[in-house]
Amino acid sequence: MLARLGFATAPSRDLEGLRALYDAWCTRVPFDNVRKMIALRTAAAQPLPGGDARDFFCRWLEHGTGGTCWPTSNALFELVHSLGFEARRVAGSMRDVGVVNHASVKVSIDGSDWLLDSSMLTNAPLPLSDAVFVHSDPVFAAEVEPIDGTHVVWVDMPAFSTYMPCRLLVDPDDHAHYLARYEASRERSPFNQRLYARRNRPGELQVLMGNTLFSKTAQGLVSKELSATELCQEIHLRIGISDDLIDVWVRSGGLAASFEPPAGPKPPPITQKPPSQR
Repeated sequence: MLARLGFATAPSRDLEGLRALYDAWCTRVPFDNVRKMIALRTAAAQPLPGGDARDFFCRWLEHGTGGTCWPTSNALFELVHSLGFEARRVAGSMRDVGVVNHASVKVSIDGSDWLLDSSMLTNAPLPLSDAVFVHSDPVFAAEVEPIDGTHVVWVDMPAFSTYMPCRLLVDPDDHAHYLARYEASRERSPFNQRLYARRNRPGELQVLMGNTLFSKTAQGLVSKELSATELCQEIHLRIGISDDLIDVWVRSGGLAASFEPPAGPKPPPITQKPPSQR
């Protein structure tokens, strides 16, 4: 796994090593719902895939696939912990709606906490301190705000017109709760119907949402509607998922579903603004 992440030896157990490890994760391990879409359509009686870190990493090594927040956060925690870092699972509320619906990872180094989020993929660990933090990278924009004894993390995601807030609520969390929340997401989740896949490139944040490709660089954000053939090609070329698994996804109905309009009610609008915009 370390070799696949680009390491000849284990990273040092300090902030420099943590930064190198998380940067490697953000550029090599995608956030995607391909396996979840397949499972929801073909294996309803089985646990959702990737909740066990061994299964997650085996499928990543074999097919290049990742997962949504619960399996990716658990896998990232297990990896960081196995390398000797003082890590813990945590959970929060994406969109700051008061409901626990998001998983993440905290790592403590020399008494300070750092956030490694496998969904936001900020490339650099975010400091969790008593001061507001504004990430200096304009492509992977993020801010951290200490409030009410916890932190609200703000992240700029393509396809959304405003920063997305996430309030950290559960610290520490455990694997059993992760699995329970992951299974509960069968009933309601933005990642059940249409494709969502993200993987960072140097200087580029790229997202496939439905049949639309979003690319954000220092020059700005561009989007492109894709045909069915183009979408399958981009899942392989940009996200790194194997053609074999893409074929399974297509046969399960995932490709056709990705061209459908989003189902269900729209989420409430985000009226708050990050600290730098107030």
